[in-house]
Amino acid sequence: MKILNIVGARPNFMKIAPILRQLRHYPEIDWQLVHTGQHYDDNMSKIFFKDLEMLPPDIFLGVGSCSHAEQTARMLVKLEQVMQEYKPDLVLVVGDVNSTLAGALAAAKLNIPVAHVEAGLRSFDRSMPEEINRLCVDCFCELFFTTSRTAGDNLRRTHIPEEKIHFVGNVMVDSLYHARDRAFNSPILEKLQLQPQQYAVVTMHHPSSVDNREVLSSLLDTIAILAEQIPIVFPVHPRTTSRLQDFGLQNRLSFHPQITLTSPLGYLDFLKLLSASQFVLTDSSGIQEDTTVLGVPCLTLLENTERPETVIGGTNVLVGLGRDRILEAAFRILDGKAKVGCIPELWDGKAAQRIVEAIVKWWNASHPQSVFNFSSSAQQPTPVEVLGVRS
Repeated sequence: MKILNIVGARPNFMKIAPILRQLRHYPEIDWQLVHTGQHYDDNMSKIFFKDLEMLPPDIFLGVGSCSHAEQTARMLVKLEQVMQEYKPDLVLVVGDVNSTLAGALAAAKLNIPVAHVEAGLRSFDRSMPEEINRLCVDCFCELFFTTSRTAGDNLRRTHIPEEKIHFVGNVMVDSLYHARDRAFNSPILEKLQLQPQQYAVVTMHHPSSVDNREVLSSLLDTIAILAEQIPIVFPVHPRTTSRLQDFGLQNRLSFHPQITLTSPLGYLDFLKLLSASQFVLTDSSGIQEDTTVLGVPCLTLLENTERPETVIGGTNVLVGLGRDRILEAAFRILDGKAKVGCIPELWDGKAAQRIVEAIVKWWNASHPQSVFNFSSSAQQPTPVEVLGVRS
């Protein structure tokens, strides 16, 4: 059995790492990892391979940054060539970035079965590029791996057959559990001169947050107001850096004594930074998940989320982009009234094991002449208190 795994952007790396660890337990499976190069610099790519203990990709396409259309088109051309040469039995894509869409579409055009990790997620907001990708990818798949029962319900409403939907849990959580000990030893707090529970973290990179000058300017003002109450660490995404320069706002926060601006951090450093923070202000889907698992209050700069379980049962609160709502929610946390959540169902560190077992069952059912057994040495993580910060 030959599996082609496709990644391209920072969130993909955390999702694929635990799956590749599980695949190594199955000598009957030949697999390759393709990195499209959607994220390509050291801070957004190379350091994540190191922190996640991943070997370099088998194939690096070097697509780079450009418009959505051009980037996806470049990926399609190059991925088609890779698939024609490698001839995989299954193409596995993760998440909802342009690399995910290109991988699924290229495979579908070549009549290669597609497996989608994080299938069925929906924000129901088609102004989000990721939502368009999610909708399209789920049109092409043979195997749908979901993080929640809600995601499965979304797929059933589009008449996806029940036998193709597999509720496996969240592979992002697998990576978090796997990295917890090394993240605990990160020196990032000492490096930034921070004390646990005495600072907040801000991240912004979503188009709705940073692509409009008026919106971005207002958010910067809101961050400055928050910084009067609590020190803030702001790892600045390359997209945000570019927009700050385009709009002439690059110095707006630079000289504030309570705000620390950094380059994007590696996975271990950022995990430690999140775990020890008092709260997080973000527009990142992955951070909504991480904070729920870590028990850290999260204020999300969106009006909707494709991960409703982080709001319904987790620590996440949707605050949108308006200053008053953001400040009201932040001040509640500072007043000791933070939302308390719990870890969602099957977010237990075993999602990748379930994914690979489901792939093996699918293969055995469709290829009775080459059946192989489940691995007895598959990783069996036991979730514990994650980084020793939250009780």
